[in-house]
Amino acid sequence: MNIGGLQRFSLCDFPGRSSAVVFTQGCNFRCPFCHNGRLIPPDAPDGAIDEAAVMGFLCARRGQLDGVVVSGGEPTLQSDLAGFLGRVKRLGFAVKLDTNGSRPGVLRALLKESLVDYVAMDVKAPFERYGDLAGVAVEAGRLRESVAVIAGSGVEHEFRTTVVLPLLDAEDLAAVQRQLPSGSRHRLQPFRPETAMDPALRGQA
Repeated sequence: MNIGGLQRFSLCDFPGRSSAVVFTQGCNFRCPFCHNGRLIPPDAPDGAIDEAAVMGFLCARRGQLDGVVVSGGEPTLQSDLAGFLGRVKRLGFAVKLDTNGSRPGVLRALLKESLVDYVAMDVKAPFERYGDLAGVAVEAGRLRESVAVIAGSGVEHEFRTTVVLPLLDAEDLAAVQRQLPSGSRHRLQPFRPETAMDPALRGQA
């Protein structure tokens, strides 16, 4: 696992649970509004965090934390993601996975192996506009497949959209809602402009 960051305690990243957040390094999207731009390159600019140190920290927090969130970057790009999640589960933690949904095959395998207890997928825009918000060409079929895999998994989940008003309007947000299953939670989250990857967005409210 290529780990670029560790948040040792959170009460807001895993619904209903106290957690630590592990940030994987590397992402296949280039969202102009991304507030974690340092996690996009495959190699951490300040150096990777040793996985053994992370596991040692988690071992010491058994009985104190309820869960571990694996975020990014994009975690499904990590070749040892399944192994890492298995090790976390064996410590007794619940696991939440944050994903951009670009690798439905990985999601399906993780869910089949019961390695994930909660999934949050970012749905950035109406599928026909996805490239504008993801910053790269995106195969919409893969995103639709991930939505279906997650919604049909029986695992707690949510879909979430960052409300980037310079790039999305009310019609776009309504279109995003229509492309999601009616029984799944869709959460709108605020845009954090101060650290947006695109400097032109940093002055937006």
